[in-house]
Amino acid sequence: MLILYNALDAIREFIELGGNVLWAIMLVLLLMWTLIVERLWYFFKVFPQQRKAIVAAWDARADTTSWYAKRIREQMISHASLNLKQNVGMIKALIAICPLLGLLGTVTGMVGVFDVMTYAGSGNARAMASGVAKATVPTMSGMVAALSGVYFGTFLEHKAGTEAEELEDLLQHH
Repeated sequence: MLILYNALDAIREFIELGGNVLWAIMLVLLLMWTLIVERLWYFFKVFPQQRKAIVAAWDARADTTSWYAKRIREQMISHASLNLKQNVGMIKALIAICPLLGLLGTVTGMVGVFDVMTYAGSGNARAMASGVAKATVPTMSGMVAALSGVYFGTFLEHKAGTEAEELEDLLQHH
């Protein structure tokens, strides 16, 4: 229990150091990783069963060469491809939003520095240090948040395309 309290206290101190923009970055990061975990679950647990069902339904057809059969095959592949690509665009958008939120934190932190300079004068380095921290911590946090999802965003996009192509190859004419 003490470890949890210490972790939560460290998170609170970090957010206070970086300002309110860190709450937005944390929310975007949480949403991004929720979607990433959902997609990984779909690719490795749900889709294999759906692929088997689609292939079984195609293999059960007597006619696989007519114009109608080809359209049904295209529909099956298209529907599966849409399911595979679901939320991948949202994940990539959230990855792109993280550095922008960090930049917003930089701007708000620098506004704080300028406010301090207005009231305390430009020579008070200690007073400006808080604003500089509020300017740099969100930038770093936004970049780290984005980098944590870049690999998975690319992986999921590639995996969706590969799975759709493999499904297309499995639905052969017989």
